[in-house]
Amino acid sequence: MKLVVVGSSNMDLVISLPRIPAVGETVLGGKSSMVFGGKGANQAVASIRSGGDVAYIAKVGNDLFGENMKNHFKKEGFRTDLILTDENEPTGIAQIFVSEKGENSIAVAPGANMKLMPKDIEPFTDLIKNSMVVLLQLETPLETIKYIADIAYQNNVKLILNPAPAQKLSEDLLKKVWLITPNETETSLLTGIEVVDSASAGKAAEHLLKMGVKNVIVTLGENGSLLCNKDGMEHFKAFEANAVDTTAAGDVFNGTLAVAITNEKSLQEAINFAAAAAAISVTREGAQPSIPTHAEIDNFLNESKK
Repeated sequence: MKLVVVGSSNMDLVISLPRIPAVGETVLGGKSSMVFGGKGANQAVASIRSGGDVAYIAKVGNDLFGENMKNHFKKEGFRTDLILTDENEPTGIAQIFVSEKGENSIAVAPGANMKLMPKDIEPFTDLIKNSMVVLLQLETPLETIKYIADIAYQNNVKLILNPAPAQKLSEDLLKKVWLITPNETETSLLTGIEVVDSASAGKAAEHLLKMGVKNVIVTLGENGSLLCNKDGMEHFKAFEANAVDTTAAGDVFNGTLAVAITNEKSLQEAINFAAAAAAISVTREGAQPSIPTHAEIDNFLNESKK
């Protein structure tokens, strides 16, 4: 496998509302739905749908949601022996509110995701060693992230870290990261530099380089993204899109970016491909239901050139 994705898998319980409720407020919503989600799963599905050669390692509970997920991943084309089961913790759940403006508010009960430990990864060490790229997020235990980072670093495998949900990370971990992809909030927390515009994003990105990361892409939502590495800094505009649900946009960006890199695209080409995929995803509802195929991304890019 060229790409190994390790991370969370959640069942998303989604409620569409006129607006996100304030503290203590009840808002009568519209439709509700159960959607496959979780940052790891979203990024893995984005990777495989965009034509990637992908393995996905995760842990679910011994419950109905877990069984549904295994069947879902099998249909997507993943190896089900890499979807592990925890006998004690339930499958992870996310409660998502989506407003009419496409804004979202998310609460997560991680469940089995936080039981994905280094000993679970150990049998798949060769899979990681022989890959080109490993893609991680922070919805699984940090000790597992560090364990995988060590394997990747020692075997010259490119490690992409999407540092979400936001938390502080050690320089020892960051120096093993080939590419980090924080948004404004995550960048601010990682560096202590408040990101409010492209200039402050650039300053924070340079700080991450000094901490040992090889490449930094700060994602700026509708303002695009900023690439920073030893060759300098470059801003990329976002594609225009009529957003209805931004829930998995960042995950789509990361998954498709990783695939483009395994296909030996330049970082600039990879960012363009990933930005197109993310733009398509925000025009659709749900996490994984919104993820486009390789053909859809190519068509979007061809149309954008006209």
